[in-house]
Amino acid sequence: MALLCAHAGAQTIDDVVRYSTENLTGTPRFQAMGGAFGALGGDLSALSVNPAGSAVFNFSEIGLTGTYSHSNNDVHYGGGLLNTKDNSFDLNQIGGVFVFKATDSPWKTLAVAFNYDMVQNFDNEFVASGSTSLGIDNYFLNFAQGEPLGPLRTQEGELVEEAYLDIGANMGFASQQAFLGFQAGIIEPTVDDDTNTSYFSNALYSNVDQRYIRNTSGQNSKFSLNFASQYEDFLYLGATINLHSLVYDRVTYFDEGGYDVGSAINTITFDNILHTEGNGFSFNLGAIGRLSDLVRIGASYQSPTWYTLTDDTAQRISSNLAVEDIGYINFGIVNLYEEYKIKTPSKITGSLALIFGQEGLISFDYGYQDMSKAELKPTSDPNFAAENEFIANTLGAVNSFRLGGEYRIERFSLRAGYRHEGSPYEEGDFIGDLNGYSAGIGYDFGGSRLDLGYSRSEQDINTYLFDSGIDNAALVNRVNNHISLGYTMRF
Repeated sequence: MALLCAHAGAQTIDDVVRYSTENLTGTPRFQAMGGAFGALGGDLSALSVNPAGSAVFNFSEIGLTGTYSHSNNDVHYGGGLLNTKDNSFDLNQIGGVFVFKATDSPWKTLAVAFNYDMVQNFDNEFVASGSTSLGIDNYFLNFAQGEPLGPLRTQEGELVEEAYLDIGANMGFASQQAFLGFQAGIIEPTVDDDTNTSYFSNALYSNVDQRYIRNTSGQNSKFSLNFASQYEDFLYLGATINLHSLVYDRVTYFDEGGYDVGSAINTITFDNILHTEGNGFSFNLGAIGRLSDLVRIGASYQSPTWYTLTDDTAQRISSNLAVEDIGYINFGIVNLYEEYKIKTPSKITGSLALIFGQEGLISFDYGYQDMSKAELKPTSDPNFAAENEFIANTLGAVNSFRLGGEYRIERFSLRAGYRHEGSPYEEGDFIGDLNGYSAGIGYDFGGSRLDLGYSRSEQDINTYLFDSGIDNAALVNRVNNHISLGYTMRF
């Protein structure tokens, strides 16, 4: 069973931050050098930093990469500490570049490239468990206060699952959550009258024990079509068109107990599913200047990404006071939301590289992205307008630094990198800065190359258990490790 619902309650600042971020993925060489390729080029994944980089290739080539990912989450919540690990393997990059040389033109090279990159892998799981003074009853009370009691009752001949979908479609997310709390026996009206608009909790406690599991999966993939050219010996220009494909799934399981003796409520479970999918469009422009055999500089512009997305959600709830038929509201009862759009902010990157002949190189990138410019659309929706104002006041500029180096010993290449990305929030208490280290090795067979890369990143994230209605948050120390193996063939 499914009904179309209004926007409110389904799309928040969390979605904007999630889809505005790209992980360090791509070829093993790109990952091993921290992604610092803005003034270098010559790598398929470098097209995402500076599209002029494809004109640096001397030969046509194709390549693919597989990555093993391991996430380690230390979760602090309510005095408890739990560790959760998750593993996945993906074919995360495949692409090719075709290089055409000209002999009688100042435009010496024309390069046409295509590349697929998984820019975000959402596979992750963490468990939070502990004791807190803020129970889930506050979530339902927050939505219920001010809601008339009459619509929260099932009408004569109406099934509880029909009422749930009908309220979501016609009255909105807040009324639907109030309905769940009332039908589950968690909250009660102050006065047993259909016009009543105030409620109290059936749960009695000073502290409650909570356990929360969040499992996410999916990916944000980007297919890039690139054109670049070399002018004389000192200038490279390029442009890239990017098509994005996004799938995100989140399943959460919540259990609460440990109430005081005499509490009418003894146990509560509340589980939720969110499924998001859609596509997007963006473009990149860039240039690389060769000042000398030693020095190269680069500059690039990454446009906003314009996503068109749809959400659907499902819920289930139970308690010892719930109505008998509450189990009919389950993951088979789906709320469909209207199509909406997210515009992520643009990004500019400045780069510098030192090339030491055939022996090695050092490269540095600086990136700037103003997250306060992100938007949920249509802006005519009053709920989106309010959320966009919150985004503008809460998010800030993200400064990123990437440093990479490569040293060649005959056919072997040794690589290392570092990256730092500032918090997207003005106050870094929500999401901390990200720091990452990487290393790798490559072997050149002549007509082909085999590369191995390793990258590690760490970040502290305050993760709210629910998007709205209650401000319980778990502090997650997230460490991501990636091991990538790639093969490249020149022709």
